[in-house]
Amino acid sequence: MPGPLDGVRIVDLTQVVSGPSASMMLGDQGADVIKIENTGAGDVTRQVSTRRNGFTASFVNNNRNKRSIALDLKDERGLKAVKALTREADVFMHNFRPGVIERLGLGEDAVRQERPDIIYASISGFGENGPYAAKPVYDPLVQALSGLTTIQGGSDKARPRLVRTILPDKLTGVMASQSITAALLHRFRTGEGQHVRVSMLDSIVAFLWNSDMGGHTFIGDEIDSETAHSFIDLIYETTTDFISVAVNTDKQWVALTEALGHPEWRDDPRFNTPENRHHHIDERLELTQHVLATDSAAHWLKVLDAHDIPCAPVLRRKEMIAHPQIVENDIIVELEHAHAGPLRQARPAGQFSKSPIEYRRGAPLQGEHTREILTEAGLDPAEIAAMLADGAAMAPNPPSHERAAE
Repeated sequence: MPGPLDGVRIVDLTQVVSGPSASMMLGDQGADVIKIENTGAGDVTRQVSTRRNGFTASFVNNNRNKRSIALDLKDERGLKAVKALTREADVFMHNFRPGVIERLGLGEDAVRQERPDIIYASISGFGENGPYAAKPVYDPLVQALSGLTTIQGGSDKARPRLVRTILPDKLTGVMASQSITAALLHRFRTGEGQHVRVSMLDSIVAFLWNSDMGGHTFIGDEIDSETAHSFIDLIYETTTDFISVAVNTDKQWVALTEALGHPEWRDDPRFNTPENRHHHIDERLELTQHVLATDSAAHWLKVLDAHDIPCAPVLRRKEMIAHPQIVENDIIVELEHAHAGPLRQARPAGQFSKSPIEYRRGAPLQGEHTREILTEAGLDPAEIAAMLADGAAMAPNPPSHERAAE
């Protein structure tokens, strides 16, 4: 049975990570994603490091279940081909800086002339308005502007720190895919298309507010300067490896004092209430670390589990892949790519009982499906051949028997 978005067609002009990760989620869920690349280098992630047989890890991990067509959008024939594709599409998505897509001739009004009820999705860095709207943007800049770096640093007086993964890019991909799906549901119910706008800055600010902006939630009672609850991470050293231990409730705190052999901590005035434990968090965590440093990770994980205390080993990337919790839930899949060879990838996080995910195709060669998609758009073989010959479109050379047939 095909995925839940089977029958949905997406014309995708995005590149790098935020847009491609969004369209890959939709493609994994069954949508036909037509990835439009330029006739030059294509998606910029095709050029980065960690590669095999012409494919980079970044590209294959963000472009599964898509077809690629390479077009020169500055050539009228390339622009005309995109417009032809939108007539049969349900979603048009791009992540150009504000104003660029209009200059290309593919702004919302132009696209909606081809398909009035289309879902038109724009992904931006800083949003479409304001002094930063037209600025170039990368993940660290959004982390900085959103306040994420000072949250990661621990307090307003500490040195800001980056989260060591491109969280704004990847979170924006999740936000965009969810928003596009919601817009498709709205169209299914009403027949109306609409413009979906998602920015990296918007995504991170909303993400942070749930748990990190309490000091600025109650108007009139804002906190002037954020102070750290603790600069100590909930990562503990043992005689072998690191582990994480986290206790929040009174019951868990009592269990921890028993597991660590220090029931007297419960009567310590620094720790005898949740509020006091919060105020004296550094002392509490330092005492916990002192005890955990006396034995192995395996020992403490067994003891903590026996007392039903939340705990986990700290795994390196290569260890995570082989951990039983990962393996037994089939979180990592191994797939065969026609050109890049065997791949290890994370499965889509959302699993569907009635319309399971299908791995229909690996990330495409640049322009791999140009001929096929142009044919679907109604162009005849002579038009396609002329576009390929003139550079208005690009496709890999077909096998010799296909070239002979042409």
